[in-house]
Amino acid sequence: MATTQPVDKKLLTSLLALASVIELRDPYTGGHSWRVGNFSRLLAERIGLERATIFRIAIGGFLHDLGKIGVPDAILRNPSRLTEAEFAVIKTHPAMGAELLREHPLAEIAHDAVLSHHERPDGTGYPAGLAGEATPLAARVVGLADAFDAMTSTRSYRPGMPIARALEIVNEEQGRQFDAALVTAFASLHRDDRLAHVVGHSDHGVQLVTCPNCGPIITVGRATADGATAVCRNCTGLFRMHAAGATFTAEQIGTATPDALRPMPETEVFDEFAAAAPRASSTFFLGRIGALLGR
Repeated sequence: MATTQPVDKKLLTSLLALASVIELRDPYTGGHSWRVGNFSRLLAERIGLERATIFRIAIGGFLHDLGKIGVPDAILRNPSRLTEAEFAVIKTHPAMGAELLREHPLAEIAHDAVLSHHERPDGTGYPAGLAGEATPLAARVVGLADAFDAMTSTRSYRPGMPIARALEIVNEEQGRQFDAALVTAFASLHRDDRLAHVVGHSDHGVQLVTCPNCGPIITVGRATADGATAVCRNCTGLFRMHAAGATFTAEQIGTATPDALRPMPETEVFDEFAAAAPRASSTFFLGRIGALLGR
């Protein structure tokens, strides 16, 4: 019988850190990993899953886009409609993400979500064209969370949708793009006001700040104070933050130096997800728990 031991937090942090690379590549996805991880966690909790499964799904949501590391910038940040050839490249990112995870000791925690979050109940998704419950539950949850965040987030080519409109689209796609039971549960989260504190945020209580040039894409930390400086990774502007209620307004004061653009570890975000790790048998962390998501 396996002994009980806590997850190795250093290993888990090294796994989570992989997601930060994606957001550095595309400034318009600032906070996307955190939001999808939290939407996924909220939905997993709402449908009554056990703690270990909720943990896996939240981690999978945080890491779901890992494979986009391999997508060229010209495609990843293309503001216009993708060509068929460009979309074919985008469709490689789930399998690429699963391959990048393969050698990590905790890969199994996020594998299903990373590989299968673009599958659809109607079988027209990718990479495998799985239908219905052939798609692992983690991937179905994360896929809904990912699409909802994409709709409610600002991009270079359009503003984010209001929550109500995004939920209308999700509802219209139940049974086709999204699992119908998950759609119902996700809508109930909105009725209970559980989504608004995640939409447009990059951490708990930390809203994205609007860059005067680019829109609401500047991420700031929990400890950011009135008068602090921050940078927009899209236009490389350097801004002074002025407290404005629960967020800040940004006053441009120059152009960011290379040192100011240096990536900073999201240690508080990593700690949040790591703190949710259950105490479980060591076999959980050795990847022998595929049956856990079949319930």
